[in-house]
Amino acid sequence: MANKKTTATSVSAATTAPRLLSGGNPQIPKGEGDAPVQAYIDAMPGWKSEVGRRLDVLISQAVPGVHKAVKWNSPLYGMAGQGWFLGVHCFTKYIKVAFFRGTSLQPVPPGTSKSQDTRYLDIREGDALDEARFLAWVKQASELPGERM
Repeated sequence: MANKKTTATSVSAATTAPRLLSGGNPQIPKGEGDAPVQAYIDAMPGWKSEVGRRLDVLISQAVPGVHKAVKWNSPLYGMAGQGWFLGVHCFTKYIKVAFFRGTSLQPVPPGTSKSQDTRYLDIREGDALDEARFLAWVKQASELPGERM
């Protein structure tokens, strides 16, 4: 009897734990608020979880009361009722931070996009994050009209 209980518990835990999609992005159910974003960060593989946690702290510091959600397996940050200004996504070898109105930021983030307004910041293992610049971008981005998703 104990063996069946252990098996049922193991199966249950395995089915509730987030899985990584191809490319290493955690699969997290859609949700509003801090809890789904923290679940995403906790599920980020390896070094990415620590960086994700730091990004979340910096974003929350730059924009007190920032609205958070997970949609399309990516954390989004925005202003309530004004849309999203930033998204985070894991790839196999890096984290991609998307500034949805990035071409309006000074200086413009380095990564180009097929979208006319979006610019990216890619963070790889061992990269030193320029926190002052990141904070400035986040503050600027939060003051621009957000993306409706």
